[in-house]
Amino acid sequence: MAGYAGARPRSGLLRRGAGAPRELPREPGSGTLPRRRVRAGVAVRAQRRTGRTGILVAGIVVTFALGFVSLAQTVRVSATQVEQEQLATELRILQDEQGQLRSDLYRLGREPAVRKQALDAGLGQLVDPLVVPAR
Repeated sequence: MAGYAGARPRSGLLRRGAGAPRELPREPGSGTLPRRRVRAGVAVRAQRRTGRTGILVAGIVVTFALGFVSLAQTVRVSATQVEQEQLATELRILQDEQGQLRSDLYRLGREPAVRKQALDAGLGQLVDPLVVPAR
């Protein structure tokens, strides 16, 4: 059987025996590593470490979610600014129309304009006024 570097016994509820794993005594002067222990006829496999992949993926997802929220708010602010500019433009147009209508009313409310409108409507010039003496 080949031994893998970093192989450790399984920990948790199913582990037999308590405490840290004991090291086998080495013979002095031998440069070889001690052999792996076999428990109950079953080789002890290397424990799977919880990798950082899950944390990395979660960080990427959170980053993209925050970026999406930021993008949505930026688009919303831009849309609001465009709407404000459109409303300001419409306000200027309405104020210009209001000024034009006021000008027309002032011009049409004077005597020459009223006389012209009356003549165009078929009304004639009034004759000299009839003065009735008081009794």
